[in-house]
Amino acid sequence: MKKAMVWILAAVMGLTILGGCGKEKETPAPEPEKTQEEAAADPHQGQARSYFTGEWIDEDLAKVRPFAVMLGNTTQALPQYGIKDADVIIEAPVEGALTRLMAVYQNYENAEKIMSVRSCRHYYVDWALEFDAIYAHYGQAKYAKEILSKDYVDNLNGMEAAVSNLMYPRDPSRKAPHNSYTTGEKIREAIALKGYDTQISDDYKGHYRFNEDDEKQIELSGENAVDAVVVEPGYRTNAPWFVYDERDGLYYRYQYGGEQTDGIDNSQLSCKNILLQVCDWSVIDSRYGYLDVDTMSGGAGYYITNGKAVPVTWEKESESAPTRYYGEDGTEITLNQGKTWVCVVQDTYQDKIAFYGSLEEFDSADK
Repeated sequence: MKKAMVWILAAVMGLTILGGCGKEKETPAPEPEKTQEEAAADPHQGQARSYFTGEWIDEDLAKVRPFAVMLGNTTQALPQYGIKDADVIIEAPVEGALTRLMAVYQNYENAEKIMSVRSCRHYYVDWALEFDAIYAHYGQAKYAKEILSKDYVDNLNGMEAAVSNLMYPRDPSRKAPHNSYTTGEKIREAIALKGYDTQISDDYKGHYRFNEDDEKQIELSGENAVDAVVVEPGYRTNAPWFVYDERDGLYYRYQYGGEQTDGIDNSQLSCKNILLQVCDWSVIDSRYGYLDVDTMSGGAGYYITNGKAVPVTWEKESESAPTRYYGEDGTEITLNQGKTWVCVVQDTYQDKIAFYGSLEEFDSADK
C-alpha cells in the first residue's frame, strides 16, 4: 500500500513540475487612459463649415450647390417671402433709383415660398457665379441675354415655358409682375429638368473668409474704425437703414420708413455682417434707364459688424472669381460667422453713406 502511495505522489509531482515548466500566460498590458479630448464626443461630428456663413452645418448640406434668386424690392413686391432664410443678400441699384435683391441660399430644398421673383440685370450674373450658384430669374433686360446664354451660367428663366410652368406659379393676391413665386420642391424639379449639377464644384474654394473661433467674435478696431449702431447705405428710393442690437449682435433691416419683414412669419430681416461695396457705374440705355454696374474694377467700401465700421477695398479677378475685401493693411478681412448683406453703392452716391453711434443721433440727423 505504501509503495502504491509513493508512485501516486511521484506522478502528481511530475505533472506539477511539467505544468510549471510550460510558458507562463502573459498578462495583457493595461490600455492607456484616454485624454479628456479623446473621451469627449466630437461636437461637430458629421458637420462642416458653411462656405457662405462660416457656421457649422450638416456635412451633406455643405456640399449642396447654392441657389441664387432675383427678388423685387419695390413697395408692390413687399413683403418678400422666404428671404429671411438666405445666407447672403446682394442689393444693388437698378433703373429708376430702385434696388433689386439677389438672395443666395444653400438650404433651399424645403423652402415654403420664395417671392417675388423678378428679372435679371447682367451684373448680377457675375455675383451669382461667385457662389457657384444656380441662378433663378423671371426674364431679363436685353443686356443680360449674352451672358445668360453662356454654357457655364446655369439659370432657371421664367421666360422659358417649360421652366415657368414647372417652377413659377402666380400668387393671385398680388398683381403681375410682383406675384411670381417658387418653392423648394419646384426648384428641385426645375433643376432636374435642366440637368444641372446639384453639388458644389470640386474647384470651388469658398467665398468669404470667416472667423473660425466659435467662442470669440471679431471686434473691429483701428484708427479709422467708427461707431456704427445705425448704418445708411445711401440708396434714395427705398432709403434703407440697419440698426444694431447688442443683445443678439445682429443688424436689423428697415426701408420705406419701417421694418423690412418676411411674409412667411412677419419676422424682421437681420444679418451679422454688412459690406458696402462702392462701384463705378453708367447708364447704358437712356430710354429705359438700364445701368451698367462695374463688378470688376475694384474700389472702396466698408465692413460693418458688432456696432463698428472700418474702411475696406475690394477686388474681383474674373467673372466667376469671388469678390475679395481687404483691410487697410492689405490683408483679406475676416467676417464674423452668420448672414451677410452686401449693399452695392454707386460711386457718385457714396457721400450718402452714413454711420451713427446711437439711435438718438440717427433720429436727430438731418435726412
